[in-house]
Amino acid sequence: MSGAGAEALPPISALELDRRRYRRNRTGQSVLISLVSTAVVAVIIWQFLIHSPGWKVTQETFFSPEYFMAALPLVWDGLLLNMRVLVFAVIGVAIWATILAGLRSLRGPIFFPLRMLASGYTDLFRGMPFLIVLYLIGLGIPALGLTDQIIPVELLGTVALVLTYSSYVAEVLRAGIEAVHPSQRLAARSLGLSHYGTLRLVVLPQAVRKVTPALMNDFISMQKDVGLISVLGAVDAVRQAQIQVAMTYNYTAYVVAGLMFVAFSWPFIRFTDWLTARQQAREQIGGLV
Repeated sequence: MSGAGAEALPPISALELDRRRYRRNRTGQSVLISLVSTAVVAVIIWQFLIHSPGWKVTQETFFSPEYFMAALPLVWDGLLLNMRVLVFAVIGVAIWATILAGLRSLRGPIFFPLRMLASGYTDLFRGMPFLIVLYLIGLGIPALGLTDQIIPVELLGTVALVLTYSSYVAEVLRAGIEAVHPSQRLAARSLGLSHYGTLRLVVLPQAVRKVTPALMNDFISMQKDVGLISVLGAVDAVRQAQIQVAMTYNYTAYVVAGLMFVAFSWPFIRFTDWLTARQQAREQIGGLV
């Protein structure tokens, strides 16, 4: 760096250079050992599978290349429906869970009825299995006869997802809101912000950053549960796999559907791990020895 007032950085000592070289060597050794151990375990598992008495039948029944390629485009079309349902469900959960978390964070006795209703809602839907909610919404709402039109099962499944997962996400958001130091609220109110303004501009941004890994885990769980809308008759990836199995008496289509869900979830799983590691590193800056 040039300039009259620029100061030269002190040279790195030989001891520090040795420490960095040692860390690089240790990292390389750790990576090599991990690769070798993983390869050994994979070979052991593979040898165990191929020497099992029923491996030939299992391979033809679950891992047939012919049925795999035949089921691939059909299951993919079904997965597109799962993706559309997931997008609308995520939007609905984000809005409704934020409202619930805000209601549960209200202060004062006058808001007790709202807090009680929000608390009862979260307790109800967190305790009820999602499959039961699907049946109650998918069969109960059409039975009310509110409209002469046929309600799409995709819409009913989306409603069930929003009702169930908003209770989980609301509790995560509430935990994040309560984790924000009270001085943040007091400072915002002293500047003239209302309770709503304080919650929206000061508390919620900090709360979301604190609970982002937990929110991502709920999102990954919702990705998998989207496949349960097939019980209502939606022709999604799971239903397409069931149709193919019923037609061919071969279970490879289930493997195709499972691999597609894994491939769909994997980027978000890795992103969650990265966020968790990043947040941990930020919180422990200066605390590692």
